[in-house]
Amino acid sequence: MTTSTTPQAPEQLTLLPEPTVPLRFRLDEATRRRGLRHIAEIRAQLEHRPAARPKLTPLPALHVDRPAA
Repeated sequence: MTTSTTPQAPEQLTLLPEPTVPLRFRLDEATRRRGLRHIAEIRAQLEHRPAARPKLTPLPALHVDRPAA
């Protein structure tokens, strides 16, 4: 039987160590910095945009029973 306890101090989470990442997915430092800068620019643009208004959907047509002619 195992027991689970809550640690008293917060635990720092870490990313996978670099050697475990396949070579084709590794980024050099310059590319990583450019990517992070681009993400920061996009976030800043999104913060300054006015809130998007929800699209209005038309109400469904009401079905009215009419006597046959």
